[in-house]
Amino acid sequence: MQIHNSEFRSVATCARTIYAREGLRAFYVAYPTTLMMNIPFTAVQFTVYDHLKAFINPENHYDPLKHVISGGVAGAVAAAVTTPLDVAKTLLQTRGTSDDAQIRNARGMREAFRIIWQRDGARGFIRGLTPRVLTHIPSNALCWMSYEFFSAYRVSLLYCGRTC
Repeated sequence: MQIHNSEFRSVATCARTIYAREGLRAFYVAYPTTLMMNIPFTAVQFTVYDHLKAFINPENHYDPLKHVISGGVAGAVAAAVTTPLDVAKTLLQTRGTSDDAQIRNARGMREAFRIIWQRDGARGFIRGLTPRVLTHIPSNALCWMSYEFFSAYRVSLLYCGRTC
């Protein structure tokens, strides 16, 4: 339903139509690719965040600005690194709307990579890099700042007890 000019106006209609046209497998065709994208995304994000936070906030005090910067950069790096996997996932998730037989019949990540390489070469794997990175910067910045806020607040409550 997220693709431009989607014919669907409700989730139920969308699900029924996809099931009738493509079967149950259509709902999971990009699932392995999604997992293969999310695992390295998370690994890169946590690693970059941890190193950057330690560098700009060695005291490890709650500092919203430093957490926003660390989180935003971590999200940007993770998004950039995993963009090729996101391009393949998107091809698989939107294959049902394609008029191209090769794309419509793509059955997994290997085929998606082959199609992207054949049609666009290396540049095809970075399609959408800028909007993907720009989308992840604020969401990861706010996520990490919130995490650090609640972590600091929870820890202070644990040490404070009922006497504060």
